[in-house]
Amino acid sequence: MTGLFDENGKLLGSASSPIQIWKDGDCIEQSSTDIWHAVCAAVKSACSLANVDGKEVVGIGFAATCSLVAIDADGSPVTVSWSGDPRRNVIVWMDHRAVKQAEKINASNSPVLQYCGGSLSPEMEPPKLLWVKENLKESWSMTFRWMDLSDWLSYRATGDDTRSLCTTVCKWTYLGHAHLDQLNETDTRDMEASGWDDDFWEEIGLGDLVDGHHAKIGRSVAFPGHPLGSGLTPAAAQARHFELGLQVGTPVGTSLIDAHAGGVGVMESVPSSESKSKADKNEEICHRMVLVCGTSTCHMAVSQSKLFIPGVWGPFWSAMVPQYWLTEGGQSATGALLDYIIENHVASPHLANRAASQATTVFALLNKMLESMIEEQNSPFLSALTKDLHVLPDFHGNRSPIADPSAKGMFCGLTLDTSEKQLALQYLATVQGIAYGTRHIVEHCNANGHKIDTLLACGGLAKNSLYVQEHADIIGYPIILPRENESVLLGSAILGAVAAKKYPSLQEAMKSLNAAGQVVYPSKDPQVKKYHDAKYKIFRDLYEKQLSYRSIMAEALV
Repeated sequence: MTGLFDENGKLLGSASSPIQIWKDGDCIEQSSTDIWHAVCAAVKSACSLANVDGKEVVGIGFAATCSLVAIDADGSPVTVSWSGDPRRNVIVWMDHRAVKQAEKINASNSPVLQYCGGSLSPEMEPPKLLWVKENLKESWSMTFRWMDLSDWLSYRATGDDTRSLCTTVCKWTYLGHAHLDQLNETDTRDMEASGWDDDFWEEIGLGDLVDGHHAKIGRSVAFPGHPLGSGLTPAAAQARHFELGLQVGTPVGTSLIDAHAGGVGVMESVPSSESKSKADKNEEICHRMVLVCGTSTCHMAVSQSKLFIPGVWGPFWSAMVPQYWLTEGGQSATGALLDYIIENHVASPHLANRAASQATTVFALLNKMLESMIEEQNSPFLSALTKDLHVLPDFHGNRSPIADPSAKGMFCGLTLDTSEKQLALQYLATVQGIAYGTRHIVEHCNANGHKIDTLLACGGLAKNSLYVQEHADIIGYPIILPRENESVLLGSAILGAVAAKKYPSLQEAMKSLNAAGQVVYPSKDPQVKKYHDAKYKIFRDLYEKQLSYRSIMAEALV
């Protein structure tokens, strides 16, 4: 998806273009060529819809999922697929083929792991790289560059191989704070003396990536928004065929992961009524957590000092906001889980047809249905409709704060009822389960040094009023929605504005271009709080029960 913004951070036009995806069990793959073609089509459409000539675009920023791209010395795709299909050169972020490789890496107890919450997820790049080396030897030897998708997009646009501190620090174990230590600290330890920890790569069996000054995984890194190369190359800018249709030399900023771009696009979107009056203005931002709610949800919080939080990724120095340490929680399936629950219910096709005929969404119909059920079932409030239905939403493992990729989803309270109303209850219980997961992450972060008291939400799910209200009620904090809901696009545009020198820094650009919209407050009804506290207790207990069941079955199979 592409967005075009004006100098006030207002969205002028946006467009999307479909991309192909291949799914085979735990293996999920895409094509970088296909993605580039989609980006080019979306850029041209967005400019057309906004009635803006490509020559008027002053800066460009890319953000993408933290997917792994393989290309050869000529920049051509190298397959990462069992199929051998050369188009399939991207291992998608949510691919879980490398679970065993992640376990092997985590058993090493390398010092770099303390900056990833104590363990690497199979969604990060080192386990995926190890999987390719162990299983696709020809692809491993052919690959000249391994890149995060957003870095590859910037490279494709500029020819500059510089990697982002965001991608390398968050997904590749690059120790970004080595730059800080060299400047500010006197107690520098050997492992923090340089960004890449060569011992780590050697120890996990990927020592060949150290060769050539880390040429295959990144010789140079930069802060997000740093201008790359000489801007757009002629090959990337030309209007014909599958290129961008923009001006040669247009500045391109160093990239961000999509969720982190959402953080940049929303984190300063606080109305004056909600802004905390603090002597240290740099501390205000440290009381906020951004929820980037899409297929998955990322939970972003920053601090001025590094906080080591078990089961939560980070601390990552300057990976989102320069000079701040980033803590990154997450739930691997949120929007994807709601789609799964709804689409696999027998009542779903009829509901989808009704939504289409009324030019509305399935979510809107379900929300309306739940409102009507309050009176029908004599429920004291909407949330209480699910008093007999409890969900553990770990259908794609638990990313945070338990960090258990083997965790499974659980439903407690199912009946033989197949009606639309029963689907509505399952949908509500799933939304609540997701919100309890976020509450668990927030409480865990605050117990380990954070001071979060305000949430900001963006992404597709943030457009769902029931989803946002349930989160506010369950977590107990106000949730601020930005004026521009497409915060990932705005964050990407901010990178372009910084690269074009329209602002002296990323944070100054955030303060100028972020803007608040609606504020959603938690319910003041003490019964609502009492109810959610009880359900949260059950939520926490479901995982403990799962561990017990897992242990019983493991003993039975010895």
